[in-house]
Amino acid sequence: MKITIGHLYPDLLNLYGDRGNIQCLMKRCQWRGIEAETIAFELNDPIDFSKLDIVLLGGGSDREQMLVCEKLKEIRKDFKAYVEDYGVVIAICGGYQLIGKYYKTEQGMITGLDLVDLYTEQGEGRLIGNIVLESDLFDMPIVGFENHGGRTCINQCKPLGKVVYGSGNDGHTGFEGIIYKNVIGTYLHGPLLPKNPHIADWLILHALQKKYGTEVEFPSLDDSEEKEANDYICQRFLK
Repeated sequence: MKITIGHLYPDLLNLYGDRGNIQCLMKRCQWRGIEAETIAFELNDPIDFSKLDIVLLGGGSDREQMLVCEKLKEIRKDFKAYVEDYGVVIAICGGYQLIGKYYKTEQGMITGLDLVDLYTEQGEGRLIGNIVLESDLFDMPIVGFENHGGRTCINQCKPLGKVVYGSGNDGHTGFEGIIYKNVIGTYLHGPLLPKNPHIADWLILHALQKKYGTEVEFPSLDDSEEKEANDYICQRFLK
């Protein structure tokens, strides 16, 4: 078995260690004997989504998001088709904002990909700090760090999780991120996946099932150290 990961615009959207997320996905595949490769797409590279099994759209500053805005319009149709066909996507922070309809900032309007029914508007001050979520997708909590000035409204979308410590999408609804088909969008970074191997495995498993069918073998790994670190973070902030 083999999966191909597409890393979109890492030269511009790598503000929060997204290469660490790629490395985590690659390593967890390799530990299971699954062949994995990553293709990094720069701004002017053509993208064939039919050849990708996981797409990562990382975070960038408002200025960098403005730079990729026009390019996103060119790939929107193909990206939308990929998402609607249950293509696997992990969109983090700025990438999370970009999969929505728009991000309204003091510098102007950033038009999003409109892949998911959400929008973001800049708020007063930034939401910064450690964050812990409970998600009905996983037995283990989700932990990370958030640092965003945008307030994201997810309308009727399913949230990634309920905030038990931190701010989340907007600082008041009590939810963080979104789940839409096989898309995860979230403000959590740090990078996210090494802290949360259960999310990495969710992405890999759904990519394999889409490509090879639901009966694929997916052996568990010894995540005792990762679980211990996750538990330490939870106890530190939830005690």
